[in-house]
Order: sequence, then C-alpha cells, then structure tokens
Amino acid sequence: MSDVQYNLQFEKLCNNLTLGEIIGVPEPISGGLLHRMFAIETTQGKYAIKALNPQIMLRPVAMQNYINSERISNIAANNINTLPAIKVHGTSIHELDGQFYLLFHWIGGKSLKPQEINNYHCEKIGTILAEIHMTDYSELGIHNDSLDDLQLSDWKYYLQKGQENKLEWAKNLLEIIDDLDIWNVRAVRSAQLLAKNSVISHRDLDSKNVMWDNNTPIIIDWEAAGFIHAMVEMTETAINWSKNMEGNIEKKRFTAFIRGYKHRYGALNENWNVIFDNGFLGKLGWLEYNLKRSLWIECTDETEQQLGTAQVLETINEIIGYANMIPQLEKWITKE
Repeated sequence: MSDVQYNLQFEKLCNNLTLGEIIGVPEPISGGLLHRMFAIETTQGKYAIKALNPQIMLRPVAMQNYINSERISNIAANNINTLPAIKVHGTSIHELDGQFYLLFHWIGGKSLKPQEINNYHCEKIGTILAEIHMTDYSELGIHNDSLDDLQLSDWKYYLQKGQENKLEWAKNLLEIIDDLDIWNVRAVRSAQLLAKNSVISHRDLDSKNVMWDNNTPIIIDWEAAGFIHAMVEMTETAINWSKNMEGNIEKKRFTAFIRGYKHRYGALNENWNVIFDNGFLGKLGWLEYNLKRSLWIECTDETEQQLGTAQVLETINEIIGYANMIPQLEKWITKE
C-alpha cells in the first residue's frame, strides 16, 4: 500500500472555510474515477466536496492544471451553464494538512444514463461543445504544452508485470499487445500534426459530467480542461453520447450531435483519418494510468488498486471497440 493516503477532515475544513456546522454524516457520492466526492450539508447550505487524489497531486504540474481548469470554467460560464468551484479567501483549491479539496454549491438535476439519452440531448450538447470551442480564452495566457510529455509507452513492460503478478487483465493485454504499439504510433503522429490547431476546452464532456435540471444542462467537472483539437473532442464526445446500454453507437444520436455542433460551429472540413487516429491517445493514456494503479505503481489504497484493475479490462474493450467502429464513423460524419 502507498504511503500517500487520503486525509479527510471535513469538520475542520468546514470550520476553516466558514461553511457552518455539519449536519448529519458526509455522504460519499459518485465523483468520477480519479477522486472522491462527498455530499455535505451544513447549517449554511448543502455542498459537494471533491477530495483530490493525493497521488495525482504529487505530480509537478497538478496544482497549476487545477488552477488553469477553474479559470477556464469561469470564462466558459459567460456563455454556457457551468459549475465552477467556490472561491474562498481568493482561491478555488483548498489545502488542509496535505489534502486538497474543491468545493461546489449543491445543484439539483441529474446526469443521464445511456438509456435516458435521446436525439435532443445529443444535439443540445453538440451545440454547447461548439460554444465552448468558440469561446475566447486568450486572456488566460495559458501555454499549449500538450506535446511536452508525448511519448510511446512500453506496453510490454506492463504486460510482463501483469503476468508476474497474475493479474486478470494480463491475458487481455497480451491479445492486443502488438496493436497497442501500432495505435500508439498513429496517435502520437496525429497529435503532432494537430497540435498547432488546438483549442481550449472541457476535454471530458461525457454524460456523467452534465447535470440536467429538466431540459437545462449544466456542465460540471472541468478538472481536465485544457488544449485539444476541436474535431478530436467533437468526435469523441459524439461517440460517448451516442452509446446505448450495450455499448453500441446509435447512428441517429451520433448524427444529431454532429448536427448540433455544426449549427454553431459551421462546416467541418478535416482529414478524418488523422482525427480518428488521435482518438486513441486519450484512451491509451487512461489505459496506462490504470495499469499503474492496478500494479501499485501509482495508487493510494486497495480500493483504488481494484478500481484500476477493473478499468484496465474496461478500457481494453473500449479501445478494441473504437478501432473496429472507425470506418463506420468516418462514413457517417462525412455524409452528415
């Protein structure tokens, strides 16, 4: 087990931030796959508190990334409904005894499950994504360093470690080990070609990060915000919003998303081979991160290790599915 552990002190946090006295017991809620989220009610109101993963906060760039993401969220709020973190004493990121937190006002509504998403939702989010892409963030002065850490991963190293530790994903990884190298090369090459035309955006606008209050969407969880090629994010997000319960892409939902995006953005003229190659990049990065969690290379506790193992298996299947669907998606997007 890692020496880096969560250090949750909600009562002390609420006192320091003058949020009032806690009523009842803080309730764990779904907060993504990286951090831990809690609903807390106090004598002054109800809040969502995100305890940031201490292992991630050890990274040299982590703090600046979170500062930038909140600045991006606040500018986006001029054009769309967002939920920036609450600022107290001039900062959105609150540190207490080595543990970092983000604090949010509690909002109503809910995120949609795949079976609840329809063409209206897809078209609406497509339009919102285009609005995010067309927002001017130049006043932030953020540098595009997306290529700084771009390199090929040593997949055979992870395979060897997985086999040595008899982890359940080792067989699955072995089956695609050669393809991983090919996809990795294609992804890095495409990223280099597309980097100069990147925009600042949310970069994680899947259905779990949109809260719907009736038919009004509120965009949450901006922590991944940064530079990305607009068409890469557009296709990735369209895929996410178009998946049904079985994980298959529904054409009507996919084309509705593209239609909504084009309504705000305009015509789409791209080399779609390069765009879809770039789509491997985030998935491969997520796979490597979870391989590290599963192998205790970058992990806080047993719960996170188990999550990493589960995510490795899920991500391998997702990457295979993505590779298989690219030809069909190219046809749909070109026709639309």
